[in-house]
Amino acid sequence: MGPTVNAAPRSGHAVSAGLGRVWNTPRYLLLLLVTCIALASLSGCQAARYRALEAMGVEKRDILVSRVERARDAQDDARDQFTSALERFRATVEVDGGELEETYSRLSREHDQSVRRARAVSDRINAVESVATDLFKEWEQEIDLYSDPGLAARSRDILRDTRSNYGRMLTAMRRAEASMEPVLAVFQDQVLFLKHNLNAIAIASLRQELAGIEQATAALLEDMEVAIQQADAFLTTLSS
Repeated sequence: MGPTVNAAPRSGHAVSAGLGRVWNTPRYLLLLLVTCIALASLSGCQAARYRALEAMGVEKRDILVSRVERARDAQDDARDQFTSALERFRATVEVDGGELEETYSRLSREHDQSVRRARAVSDRINAVESVATDLFKEWEQEIDLYSDPGLAARSRDILRDTRSNYGRMLTAMRRAEASMEPVLAVFQDQVLFLKHNLNAIAIASLRQELAGIEQATAALLEDMEVAIQQADAFLTTLSS
């Protein structure tokens, strides 16, 4: 069932609690549920996956909370990684000619890790958006099931407020996601240039780009912080 007016939402740990009840499920039913989830993942049938999870006590709201938490944590990890990459870039422009090969290797590893963190952020945000869309759709449909017009109106108001809070959070997340691309692009250009020109000229070029990279990274980190704060605020509204 979807959200109701009087039911207080559970915390993000409800997913783990719901899955913990699996051990009390008969073995044949557990096998059926696991098979259903696997088939749903392969076929893209979200409805079947939701039904399987709901049978274990895990509601869409619980899934949304869990995915928002994971998206927030992924952005936090990305923020740390981009900070580390900037520090590595700063260190790179200070090396002498004898350390160029090792410098390139370290900077390249930082770039690769930054790309992985950026992809993880995008994947987490997409997962949040997917379950939120399904949750709000179900909520709207179930409002029509109320026999009490007053309760229906209250539920509709709560839905509107929740969707508004969610919209602000998603906008902040997408803005932070978009801010990663220009930083990664400049970072990649400098790594490639250093790879192709392991000499003093390459280091001089990196020095010229340092101010621009610092500015772009600072803007990215600010967007990340706003997105993380919005995620925390949204989680608070769900648990209030």
